[in-house]
Amino acid sequence: MRLALKHELLALGLVLTLGASWPALAESAKPPPEKKFETPVGLALSVKQIGPVTQTTDLQIICVLKHNPAGDQYIEAMRDFNEKQGGLLSALRERGEFVGELGETLLYTPPPRSITPKRVLLIGMGDARELSLDRLRLAGRIAVREAMRLGVNHASFAPTLRDQGSSVIDVAEGDAAVVEQVLLAFDTEKRLQQQGLAPKIQLSSWVIEAGPKYFDGVVTHVGETVQTVSKTLEQREKKPYVNAAPAPAK
Repeated sequence: MRLALKHELLALGLVLTLGASWPALAESAKPPPEKKFETPVGLALSVKQIGPVTQTTDLQIICVLKHNPAGDQYIEAMRDFNEKQGGLLSALRERGEFVGELGETLLYTPPPRSITPKRVLLIGMGDARELSLDRLRLAGRIAVREAMRLGVNHASFAPTLRDQGSSVIDVAEGDAAVVEQVLLAFDTEKRLQQQGLAPKIQLSSWVIEAGPKYFDGVVTHVGETVQTVSKTLEQREKKPYVNAAPAPAK
């Protein structure tokens, strides 16, 4: 009887313990906050509270400041991104194989069992002292055109500038500048494709990654930018790029 009672008490304790842990497990299993936007170009757009290490995507895009011989900074998400890949990013920069000049790009496949994205595209931002919104706009255009050239369906973008020690540009304003050019460049590619002047579009969704501290601000600025782009596109020239087929060569 005593043995049976002991077993019953142990079982009850186990049930209570597991029961107490279920809410915590459920809480940790919740998907990260994400705000979705309808865009005038048909590209699914969202701001997601996630980092480039754990985002599930065909193509992870990050911005990289020009290598500083005195030492590059890797903070929070950038440190995690570098360490999870065995120091790949820091090795490329320190060896001078990816310096991070403005507009410089490098595409690679992450090491096995390191991070979630299938491929990574690095975009150089140049010297940290010369960082500007126009440079982020350039990065946005490069990013979307490279994503389309690669034929990916899903792309994610993380500027990671705060995580490299730069506070020159407000995070929300920077993300909005990127989104502006992503949508405008996507519209151009879409109209080229409709005229048979570009390959069929595969890209269907674009995620801007933002940390918890900046998420709300990024959502607000990106929402305003989508509305501004909508008005800009209404004013865009709608005529075909090529009005008539050229005469055949004799």
